[in-house]
Amino acid sequence: MLIDVALTVGGLVLLALGADFLVRGAVGLARRLGISPLVIGLTVVAFGTSLPELLVSMRAAVGGATGLAVGNVVGSNIANVLLILGAAAAISPVGCNRTALLRDGSAMLVATALFILAGLLGSIDRAHGIVGLLLLGGYLYACYLMDRRANHALAAEGVQEVAPIDNSLAFILLAVLGGLLGVLGGAELLVDGATGLARRSGVSEEVIGLTLVAFGTSVPELATTVAAALRRHSDVALGNVLGSNLFNLLLIMGSVGLVVPFEIPAKIAAFDMWIMGAVSLALMPLMASGGRLSRMEGLALVALYLVFVATQFLGVGEMVMTML
Repeated sequence: MLIDVALTVGGLVLLALGADFLVRGAVGLARRLGISPLVIGLTVVAFGTSLPELLVSMRAAVGGATGLAVGNVVGSNIANVLLILGAAAAISPVGCNRTALLRDGSAMLVATALFILAGLLGSIDRAHGIVGLLLLGGYLYACYLMDRRANHALAAEGVQEVAPIDNSLAFILLAVLGGLLGVLGGAELLVDGATGLARRSGVSEEVIGLTLVAFGTSVPELATTVAAALRRHSDVALGNVLGSNLFNLLLIMGSVGLVVPFEIPAKIAAFDMWIMGAVSLALMPLMASGGRLSRMEGLALVALYLVFVATQFLGVGEMVMTML
């Protein structure tokens, strides 16, 4: 048990540090190459911050731990809305960017509906993976065209929250390589430790994925969002959360389904994916109604996240599954 805990903690630390160095180094390299902030935000930052979830889910699925892989994505999306956005609002009220809400929010809901459809069908296969990746490519291209014409670009604003590494080119490349190796190693350690914990503690892989692993892979987004809120830049939090959820569903589930088709665990299909859908859907009118997310609303979201975590360890999802 102690070895599994050490592997899990070590994996989480490596993931967090590796993702930080990778994103900061990649942004520094992209700026040296003269790439625009808009393109950096849509590609380098977006892909870099989603890499921990991608590698953890891919490693878990390839190893047969599909509950861990799917739970990681579903749990991360729930944590992004309830915990990360809630924490940001509790520190500084989050403004509602209408473009982010209409464009990115609508795209997130489409991706969520696609995942729920797959859950109803029981699996994610290569066809689902191809559709997801094509939709993501189309979304990124549409964002590029829309933001290029706008007076300000949402993706470019997000880049301002990243402190790039501006040392020598050799140091930047070393940071990128070291960050990538850190994320790869962290994913390996985290999956091994989490599956070991699930076996020895009697808790299902789905629960571990939905809680511990999902929280761990969301730490980079949480740290970035909280730091932005402390600087009173919490208006970028909404776009970060919507974009992260979209990438989780289209990039991660699409990539994993393309490489190794898998069945969606019955417990997640019966309970957790509906929680994710309800949370994603409720976010839209919540943000649009008052034009911003207040501190009290943020605290309420964090409290709801704690309730969700409690339902996992109390076995509520399993009870719902047996009733259906």
